[in-house]
Amino acid sequence: MQVKKTNFTVNATPRFSVLTEDEIEQIYFSALSVLYETGVRVYDQEGVDVAHAGGAIVEDTTEDSSLVKIPPWMVDKALATLPRKVVVIGPDREHKMELYKDAVYFGAGSDTPFTIDPKTGKRRRATYEDVKNFARLAQALPNIDFHMSLGIVQDRAVGTYDRWQYLAMLEGTTKPINITAVDLDGLKDQLEMAYIRLGGKEEWRKGPSFSLYIEPVSPLSHSEEVIQKLLFSADNEIPFVYTPCPLAGATSPTTLAGTAVQALTESLFGIVLAQIRKPGAPMIIGGLMSNMDMRTTVYCYGSPEMALLSAAYTEITKWLGVPMYETAGCSDSKIFDAQAAMEATINITTAALIGGNMIHDVGYLEQGLTSSPELMVASNEIIDMVKRILRGIPTGDADLALPVMDAIGPGGHFLEHDHTYKRFKEEIWQPKLIDRQNFENWETTGSKSFKDRVHERVLEILEAEHEPLMDEEMFKELKHICDLADERHKDEELDLDMFGPA
Repeated sequence: MQVKKTNFTVNATPRFSVLTEDEIEQIYFSALSVLYETGVRVYDQEGVDVAHAGGAIVEDTTEDSSLVKIPPWMVDKALATLPRKVVVIGPDREHKMELYKDAVYFGAGSDTPFTIDPKTGKRRRATYEDVKNFARLAQALPNIDFHMSLGIVQDRAVGTYDRWQYLAMLEGTTKPINITAVDLDGLKDQLEMAYIRLGGKEEWRKGPSFSLYIEPVSPLSHSEEVIQKLLFSADNEIPFVYTPCPLAGATSPTTLAGTAVQALTESLFGIVLAQIRKPGAPMIIGGLMSNMDMRTTVYCYGSPEMALLSAAYTEITKWLGVPMYETAGCSDSKIFDAQAAMEATINITTAALIGGNMIHDVGYLEQGLTSSPELMVASNEIIDMVKRILRGIPTGDADLALPVMDAIGPGGHFLEHDHTYKRFKEEIWQPKLIDRQNFENWETTGSKSFKDRVHERVLEILEAEHEPLMDEEMFKELKHICDLADERHKDEELDLDMFGPA
């Protein structure tokens, strides 16, 4: 290309921004003030000791907790050793997430007590088979890059469902997995299962096959279970998501800026503690920040405030150089309907445009209480469309096509020109489920709605024959860990009420 202009600026992708750098700095330095002056409550003695040994101020110690205050210099020191890039590789060693600034990956959410039955359309409690089926959907959907369970296994003991969820996901997908753990024992069991699936600890060190979801308790509290899992993850090279979930107006200030400050305070404490424990421990921060609906008191998963907070927090994490855990593909609707598609489209678009890294909760309905196979499949199509928008409009010579227009001239058409044949497949997005037929052809093919086509695709994936992703011997070895956990918890009754009313 002949150079005709200097200082030529190109937008390789569309741009979207919520905060200026001055506003980001204002939120960051406000979080440092809260962390140093207000402090956080820590309910694990080892965590308190680690923080204190690293320079933290410890006050107001009670029988079960202490108030911990972190001077700003400790945050600076921790950020200096925090990896700017986190890699998680699936057990097949082919599917990989490389989480760093503006690298976008989409995946499901976890631990919903309920699911929508793909055959009956009824809301019911989730089971092992449901979690495996969601993993199979994730495996088949090209725009789902990592997976979470999208259900709580409720046909196993309360204290062991996390191991069974991991086994079900390993049965269904070879993509990177983001696990949850009931407690430290559950995390240890799942790490042992990962070693078996990969072929040993050294294979894990070459690329962890799962990341761990850890959630501190807003406002400004870090429970014993949370701290134990954080320290174990740092010790064992487990990438972990440290994700506050403040609720504006309930567990955080009702202002979005105040909520962002509090969430960042909670995240920064996790960063400091992990880097004191083991400099270089891989972390992702972020999570779900939203508002409480003051009429219904629910935690909103489809509100514009959630999209704004997620986008703003992503900009903050990019400024810090920390991988971000975003939220999208979810809705407050109770079923897969127009509301679900609308809300999912808005939060998928904003999350992708802002450059969120690990974008989770694809497939969530009902404020995260219910999982929907239809919303997961529909979101795959929405993500695909948004990715086309992210590619933008290149303006090179071949893109401007001046010779083509000159060759065709006024009054002609471009259907038979080589330029059209060479470029239309890469330039023009082709939907898989969205309908573009004329009315007559649409009627002839059954007058199917988008919802109908999505439902058919769900059944097509689930009813297809699936080759086992591991041999029988390996499956038995992994299941044995789950069985041993069940034996240790055999006296526990399955209290379904803890997962919400049926």
